[in-house]
Amino acid sequence: MAKYGEGDKRWIVEERPDGANVHNWHWAETDCLEWSRNLFSKHLSNLTILDGEGNLHIKTKKVEKVEGEAYVNVRKGKIIPGYEISLTLSWEGEAKDSEATSLLKAEGLIEIPYISDENAGEDPEFKVSVKDEGPIGKRLKDAVFAKGKRLILDKVRVFEETMAKGGPAKDELEVKKVAPKAQSASNSNSNSNSAAAAAAASGKAAAKPKEEVKKKKKEGFKTITMTEKFSCRAKDLYEILMDENRWKGFTQSNARISKEVGGEFSIFDGSVTGVNVELQEAKLIVQKWRFGSWPDGIQSTVRLTLEEPEPGVTIVKLTHIDVPEEDRYGNSTVVENTERGWRDLIFHKIRAVFGFGI
Repeated sequence: MAKYGEGDKRWIVEERPDGANVHNWHWAETDCLEWSRNLFSKHLSNLTILDGEGNLHIKTKKVEKVEGEAYVNVRKGKIIPGYEISLTLSWEGEAKDSEATSLLKAEGLIEIPYISDENAGEDPEFKVSVKDEGPIGKRLKDAVFAKGKRLILDKVRVFEETMAKGGPAKDELEVKKVAPKAQSASNSNSNSNSAAAAAAASGKAAAKPKEEVKKKKKEGFKTITMTEKFSCRAKDLYEILMDENRWKGFTQSNARISKEVGGEFSIFDGSVTGVNVELQEAKLIVQKWRFGSWPDGIQSTVRLTLEEPEPGVTIVKLTHIDVPEEDRYGNSTVVENTERGWRDLIFHKIRAVFGFGI
């Protein structure tokens, strides 16, 4: 095994004095929400739905709201889009009789409450409303749904396909692909001049204490600690935490839990999976936890100690180590969401469902 600082340089990610994110090794995130608003406005404003068919004239007016989040993460040239947005646009229509006399002019809204990267390629929910709910107004509303749904969802599909290709980050990616080639000639001379300096630096790095090297490997991870009190016996709480039927009850989700050391578990409909490492009835639970949204290969360790200072009162101490700061999509709310999940979806639910509150 190579010493610290003496490994093959092709596999070492170094800090660069120019701050360049070479080959996009690190996460690069682009906020796409405003870009999404502009794209939807471009494709969905003043869009003709019906132009005289059935004596109806209907078109969209403008995009009223695009809310939520949209972003593109890029790492090592790989594009990872993420979005959860709601879209609202206004429409107007007019119904005429056979002699082209206006019967009613109406206005309304079209709402698509959930457009998500997880459901890309599927038709999202599509709602239409009208201000005038009379017979003619309803006729216009039904025509918007029947004739406008496919037309508008096709534009949503354009958004999904564009995001999959990088969205507003696409042009930046193309520039980065070309830039290294242009710089390679000038860099070759400087590389030879810096060889001696690099060798000296690697020698210094090799001399760094093992503790510092170990610490560096854990950058990007956090530890969650919590202490909770329950009005119950320790053995009862232990049984709840290790019984899949009780998990299903207080989480309202599917669970599969082995009660053996080395046995596997799956909770929250498979969102969390892991293995039992150490089990002491009514005293200790140690498990390896992994969330499906985490980067590949990352596992955390959960340690739950149960103490019963007096009969009917149990203190649970949670230590959850090696929780990554970012998920595979570059979202930096992993630690916050995990802590909230323990508190709101597990501990508080157990109190509420089993009556163990204090």
